[in-house]
Amino acid sequence: MNFGISPGNVAVHHGSCTAKVAVERRIKIAELVLRVLILGLGVAAAALVGLDSEVKVIFAITKKASFTDMKSLVFLVIANGIVAAYSLVQIVRCVLGVIRGSVLFSKPLAWLIFSGDQVMAYLTLAAVAAAVQSSVIGKFGQAELQWMKTCGFYPKFCNQIAEGLASSVVVSLCTLILSGISAFSLFRLYGGNKGKSNTRW
Repeated sequence: MNFGISPGNVAVHHGSCTAKVAVERRIKIAELVLRVLILGLGVAAAALVGLDSEVKVIFAITKKASFTDMKSLVFLVIANGIVAAYSLVQIVRCVLGVIRGSVLFSKPLAWLIFSGDQVMAYLTLAAVAAAVQSSVIGKFGQAELQWMKTCGFYPKFCNQIAEGLASSVVVSLCTLILSGISAFSLFRLYGGNKGKSNTRW
């Protein structure tokens, strides 16, 4: 009478745990891939914009276009540098977690990662929005304010800025996805404590 109950319970419990661990491991690997992507594209975007310049000679007058001429591009370079550095730190943590096989972590650490990912998401969104607005003005000008189409004078400069901006957009999208993953990782730590009166950190 007992042999039909015990094996069934054990098998179901074991399968449930195995499936949960497999899902959590996939999430951790996806997080690692996204952070590596952010690191690579963040560095690429900062380099493309930060090292971009073009010199033109107009009527014996030398004019040079540089990213420092637009504060929004300076902000974009700084934002990408910060996000890339932050991602490097998180990559080390993710690699150690995958190697050790430990996916869950403490609530204070989960809150710290969640907060950091949120800040990075907002930072990249703000930087990309500001850079896009400035780039549109540089591309099409502003007739009402008599601002010329600067990209007509500096095509190489604008093309490289566009490449850096495209990389930054991808970085921004990745940070948004990561903020969702870190939110999931944080709030699932509270899932098993719904019936408990107190929660220990």
